[in-house]
Amino acid sequence: MKFLSDLFPVLLFFAVYSFSRNIYLATSAAIAATALQVVWSLIRHRKVDTMLWVSFALIVVLGGATLLLHDKHFIMWKPTVLYWIMGGGLLIGQMAGKNGIRAMIGKQVELPDTVWRKLCYAWSAFFLLVGAINLFVAYRFSEAVWVNFKMFGVLGLLVVFAIAQSLALSRYVKED
Repeated sequence: MKFLSDLFPVLLFFAVYSFSRNIYLATSAAIAATALQVVWSLIRHRKVDTMLWVSFALIVVLGGATLLLHDKHFIMWKPTVLYWIMGGGLLIGQMAGKNGIRAMIGKQVELPDTVWRKLCYAWSAFFLLVGAINLFVAYRFSEAVWVNFKMFGVLGLLVVFAIAQSLALSRYVKED
């Protein structure tokens, strides 16, 4: 359920763009949806996850710049900045002795320290690469192609990478 709620602004952005072909209207919808997510989280949980605050800040700043300056490139940078923050955060955390992936799923999975480290580096590299690919698509292809890539391409890459990671980790799973 959390995964779907995290996708709500992206889904709304895609839906509004698909019906209107107006990136500025879609950006406005994404800003509103993310603001609603923050308010909902505050009401329901009395706190907001750090990544939601980061996403909200990015959508307000870059989405706001898109609307104010009427320049679609600001909103096109938003996924890249978010992915680079995530990838960089994992990398810096690992270098500082804190494995972000282990912190997220360490209670569900038991792995050797070297595997946790490799997993963290792999996810960090994945996010940094996807951020770069987003910019490549944004600047080399049409706006409509970028919107579709943002919705389906990134999700597809994420699913394929997660499956590959699961297969690589399956040898460490102990059956009861």
